[in-house]
Amino acid sequence: MITMTSKWCRPLNTFAVPALVILVAFAGTDGVAADHGGKKQLADSVQNDEKGRPTLWRDPADISARNLFYGPGGQEDQPHDTFTFVEEDLNGTNPKIVIQEQNGVKWTVKFGAEARPEVAASRLTWAIGYFANEDYFMHDLTVANVPARLRRARKYIAGDGSMHDVRLKRHLEGEKKTGTWPWSEDRFTGTRELNGLRVLMAVINNWDLTDENNAVYTIKKTAVSGSPEEIYMVSDVGSTFGSGRLSWPLRKGRGDLGAYTHSKFITKTTPDTVSFFTPTRPAFFYLFTPREFMSKLRLRWIGKGIPRSDAKWLGQQLGRLSPDQIRDAFRAADYSAGQIQGFTAIIQARIAALEEL
Repeated sequence: MITMTSKWCRPLNTFAVPALVILVAFAGTDGVAADHGGKKQLADSVQNDEKGRPTLWRDPADISARNLFYGPGGQEDQPHDTFTFVEEDLNGTNPKIVIQEQNGVKWTVKFGAEARPEVAASRLTWAIGYFANEDYFMHDLTVANVPARLRRARKYIAGDGSMHDVRLKRHLEGEKKTGTWPWSEDRFTGTRELNGLRVLMAVINNWDLTDENNAVYTIKKTAVSGSPEEIYMVSDVGSTFGSGRLSWPLRKGRGDLGAYTHSKFITKTTPDTVSFFTPTRPAFFYLFTPREFMSKLRLRWIGKGIPRSDAKWLGQQLGRLSPDQIRDAFRAADYSAGQIQGFTAIIQARIAALEEL
């Protein structure tokens, strides 16, 4: 039984690697069209196949009406039943377990420092038309039948199955993860929607933009199109709202208001482009772990040389959110009142900077 209490060019230095580009909305050249100015745009029509239409972004006509407290799942999909342990999830670097609600719905529980920032980041991502998992934060959660031995998650779970400050990701009916998509894919370089996603990752200081954190989900039938669809998303957004890089101590890189407040945002502008601080190189401390240092160093190009018009477009999308909506994103992650105000003020300042480009 369970009891619970309400609750994501070129490098600019010699360390970086040759130019990489990003796979986005549509998985074939027919998925891109040129506008009158020569910029590639995501096409409105693509030949459907058995996997459905590949989609990165969908125009959110209702931005100002979106509920950022409950997010993409809404109030109706939030966890509220009794839960039983299913298995330990050993994917990724954070401890996780899979549990099942009495009504049959499965959830992945994530422990640790990423739980809060991931919930807030998922809501801001979803609010402006990109895709995000249905994430909810829970302060208290108790799960039945948790085994005595677990490889990574045991220290987060008490003997009675209780756990605290966790993120729950809902497993949607009809949704199947079919793989990951690499940031090195080059067929859609230059799309406004892709560039906007790069900017959004800088806004929220997401420094962990490895390919493994990009997911492709196949949806059997969507409410919008009534047909199958392939959803492309940055599926792990827990390394956000901190220093903007792999830092020491580790807590500064995730959900740390002080580190986020003092982090840089726009680092360079030209008449045509803008570059951002995040993602940037790890702290030099990580030279002692060269593989980790180089893997993060190779990501720096993602925030560099983005067209000013595309960065401004992203700012305009975010600018349609009210201060209350932004606050709700952090309120959903159970931050304190002071933290909510602090995070909201930084987001608003960054939106203003983008709109002024």
